[in-house]
Amino acid sequence: MAKHNLLGKKGEELAAEFLKKNGYIIVARNFVYQQAEVDIIARKSDTLIAVEVKTRSTPDFGDPQEFVKKKQIQQLLKAVNYFAEEQALDLEVRFDVIAIIKNQAGTRIEHLKDAFYHFLK
Repeated sequence: MAKHNLLGKKGEELAAEFLKKNGYIIVARNFVYQQAEVDIIARKSDTLIAVEVKTRSTPDFGDPQEFVKKKQIQQLLKAVNYFAEEQALDLEVRFDVIAIIKNQAGTRIEHLKDAFYHFLK
């Protein structure tokens, strides 16, 4: 597996552990619908949370969350709507980003809640 793929998988593991430690229940991982893959689908009380995990080894080219594009957001929205309908879930839905910088200096995790709010208006 390519080095960047390994970093991405490690980031998803770190994000899932972070969410669990903060009271979230992991409902699904790497859920695929059409052309979209939702990294993590979690639940906290009456909210279903779709989490896009972005992991980088350096912030030199921008923060990880800056690499989520509008088309990807639209695809994630379709995938999560499909998931909620298939599971017959009547919950509020929120879209978060977990941005991770992981390198020799350490690991920084930033949880951005309602990260796509301004895109979905």
